[in-house]
Amino acid sequence: MSVGGVYDCITKTPMGDQKGTLTVNPSDDGTSFTGTMVSSMGSTAVEDGKIDGNTISWKNKIPLPMPMTLDCVATIDGDKLDGQVKAGGFGTMPFTGQRQG
Repeated sequence: MSVGGVYDCITKTPMGDQKGTLTVNPSDDGTSFTGTMVSSMGSTAVEDGKIDGNTISWKNKIPLPMPMTLDCVATIDGDKLDGQVKAGGFGTMPFTGQRQG
């Protein structure tokens, strides 16, 4: 099954649960992806999206609550996504997701 799709995600943060929508658009060769992460803090483009089997990794640059780069990695099992995001001085936070549709 392709890792591509739109995922409704919840990240456990120091500010409480944060909801977002991750869009994963795999490349033709299946080794990279583009997409977006949309949340209450706005929309950011996926940067350096990589696919390794059912594991995806990427970076997001966010402006709020302070400018920083988030390093994200997730494993996709069927329609479920489980991952972690490293957020600078805020540490590493877990997130989960469910593919839409």
